[in-house]
Amino acid sequence: MIMVNFSYKGKSLKELKEMTLEELAELMPARERRSLKRGLTKVQKRLLRKIKKAKGEDKVIRTHARDMIILPEMFGAKLAVYNGKEFVVIEIKPEMLGHRLGEFAPSRKAVRHSAPGFGATRSSKFVPLK
Repeated sequence: MIMVNFSYKGKSLKELKEMTLEELAELMPARERRSLKRGLTKVQKRLLRKIKKAKGEDKVIRTHARDMIILPEMFGAKLAVYNGKEFVVIEIKPEMLGHRLGEFAPSRKAVRHSAPGFGATRSSKFVPLK
C-alpha cells in the first residue's frame, strides 16, 4: 500500500527510490544526514540486503538494528524490531522516511498507577487524609 501522491521535500516516491544514498542524505535532517555520510554499519548493511532479497515476499525480517534510518528501498517491508523484551512487527510506509526503526518499537511502557497500597503489605495500605 504505497501512496501515489507522496512526496518528501519536493521529491516524488519514484525520484526518491532512484537517488543514491549521498543524494538522499542531502534531503535528510542534520542528525540523519551526518549518520548516512559516515556510512552504514555492518548490521545495517546486512539488514538492507535481507530487505532487498525478500522484496516480493510477505516475509517478516527480525532485527536488533533500532538505529537504522528508514530509506526508500525499505518501503513495503515488514520488520520485527527488538524492543529489549520482544519483537514488534512494523510495516514500513513512506511517511516513515528519515525516521529510525526504534521510534516505532517503544522500549518503555507508560506507567499506570493504581490505588495506593493495592496488593501491598498491611502496613503500606495506610493512606493519609492530607
